[in-house]
Amino acid sequence: MLRFHIPNMSCGGCAKSVTKVLQSVDPKTRIEIDSHGREARVDSAAPESEFLAALERAGYPANLHSAVGTKRVREQ
Repeated sequence: MLRFHIPNMSCGGCAKSVTKVLQSVDPKTRIEIDSHGREARVDSAAPESEFLAALERAGYPANLHSAVGTKRVREQ
């Protein structure tokens, strides 16, 4: 399961938008949103880079939480 910290996800409307963005990458993905913690948990076979890129394009740059630390999405 991938965990993304999404600082710009500050309300319920943002959480719905983020959910739609994540589903656009993989419509079958399982998504859990914690809007208070500004975190999305994603269970999908799609690569993390596709989720990070889609979030960035939608105006929700994200950090990927992993066992070894946090990675920032690449600025383009």
